Amino acid sequence: MVIGIDHGFYAIKGPHVVFPSGLAAYDYEPYTMQNVLQHEGKYYVCGTGRQALLKDKTVNDNYYLLTMAALAQEIRCRKAQKQMEVVLAAGLPLAGFGREKQAFRNYLLRDHQPLCFQYDDEKYRLWIRDVKLFPQGYSAIALHPEYINGEPSVLLADIGGWTVDLMRLDNAAACRSLELGVIRCMDEVMEQIRRRTGLSVTDIQIERVLNGSACSMDQTAKEMIQSHGRIYTERILSSILEAGFDFKAIPVVFLGGGASIIERHIRPQDGLCRAVFLTDVHANAAGYERIAGQMLKT
Repeated sequence: MVIGIDHGFYAIKGPHVVFPSGLAAYDYEPYTMQNVLQHEGKYYVCGTGRQALLKDKTVNDNYYLLTMAALAQEIRCRKAQKQMEVVLAAGLPLAGFGREKQAFRNYLLRDHQPLCFQYDDEKYRLWIRDVKLFPQGYSAIALHPEYINGEPSVLLADIGGWTVDLMRLDNAAACRSLELGVIRCMDEVMEQIRRRTGLSVTDIQIERVLNGSACSMDQTAKEMIQSHGRIYTERILSSILEAGFDFKAIPVVFLGGGASIIERHIRPQDGLCRAVFLTDVHANAAGYERIAGQMLKT
């Protein structure tokens, strides 16, 4: 079975599941066994809080452990066997893909097989037979070729948790990675709310308000979040221009977790040539999986 996983700084995504990239380790059984991974005698509560930023995801085993949790959740969603062979399909940011590819593949594909662990008290025994890696953003657009068909030049703007990855698709492809992801937006507005109101709102509350979903909250704090959504959008657009990509001249496909924020706060006066919003957070993982599956068939 091919299973796609997108290892984001803010969230781990599969084609069917998504959960925060936080991980809390325990030497003893925690108070709940929900979302708990057991591996090599330790317990890990997955999806809790937010882990420290790791520009190199291979420096510790956190993302390897989160991969196990994602595999378990995907297998459970698909009602598949808990003992089987798996081809893992994953991705890396556009700008660092060539540099980081081999190290991340080695990180995910380890010699010790099978991979044995428990998740939510269910036992898994998996043989990871191969790891296929693809560029983030570019893989997601593979699911929706209609967005770029007939366009000689298109800009992909993948707005993730920590980075905004830009890639121009044409005969002279160019890419840049900017540290302006959604986490920075959330941290800034969280601090402003704390200073002005004394309230300590949570990441998930801010995310819901930014995306236009219902959330019980102090009205002043809510208005600050809504206002910051426009400020963040203006900053993203300005940074895209400064990076040498003219969104007034070529179409832009916004994708990733931050695409829905941009969609809600974009204005006609921003002057975009043409904007497409791919707001499905599962798109990268589904793209990895589809491309890997096609490769295995040929």
